[in-house]
Amino acid sequence: MQVGIMNPSQFSTWMDAPRSVLIMGIINATPDSFSDGGLYMNVDAAAHRACELVAAGADMLDIGGESTRPGATPVTEDEQIRRVVPAIQAIRRHSDIAISIDTTRSRVAQAALDAGANLINDTSAGRDDEHMFALAARRGANIVLMHMRGTPATMNTMSQYADVSHEVRQFLLQRLAAAQAAGIDRKRILLDPGIGFAKTVAQDLLLLRDLKDFAALGQPIVIGASRKRFIGAVTGETDPARRIFGTAATVAWAATNGAGVIRVHDVAAMVQVLKMTRAIAEAK
Repeated sequence: MQVGIMNPSQFSTWMDAPRSVLIMGIINATPDSFSDGGLYMNVDAAAHRACELVAAGADMLDIGGESTRPGATPVTEDEQIRRVVPAIQAIRRHSDIAISIDTTRSRVAQAALDAGANLINDTSAGRDDEHMFALAARRGANIVLMHMRGTPATMNTMSQYADVSHEVRQFLLQRLAAAQAAGIDRKRILLDPGIGFAKTVAQDLLLLRDLKDFAALGQPIVIGASRKRFIGAVTGETDPARRIFGTAATVAWAATNGAGVIRVHDVAAMVQVLKMTRAIAEAK
């Protein structure tokens, strides 16, 4: 388990043979994200936040211009581009850290890649835009395929599963096969079980419990549990920004059960968590 800043070339090497748990720092260039909406809409604010996350030890950054919180409304492609491209360009003037674009639209992803992004984080796993896989294949971009049902506006009504872990694994295997069929190198594909997306609190906990089964699929697994509702339900903390200790528990669990990338808001604290779990795991 390695903790530290990773530039795009190092990330590509890690993708060839992942051996570390990487930290993906979150920058939401949105007015309505559940935890930090409105904080980084300004280009300078986003760039300053990026520098803070890099200094704190982030290995990559994930920037998005459309909230995926439950109940969120869609944002046009033009508006997403307006929000994220200047921010990516500003970050690139300060750092060569790997950057992920959080979008389900290929035109947004293309604009972000042109601006300096390296990875596409698609919460629809390529289902919302038929051109997304072709873009990733053509550009040789890394891509995260996440499990979700419905849309952010409807997903809370679509959490009926007979066996949530089995069904999510099967979905991810199907999307992995579809991405490969579209020409994306398997070594460029990461999988995300979609904690909090069309899942109940109990189902989120089951997915984390069964994380080793997802790691056994052979792809780097992304876990994004930071500050989410299920943590508040378990701990009783209603303020997302104060769910740092519950988040830390999920990070420690994920790191020791096969996760490859941890997507978090509180980078500095989670770097400490990963350093500690690594020290325990490697104790002799």
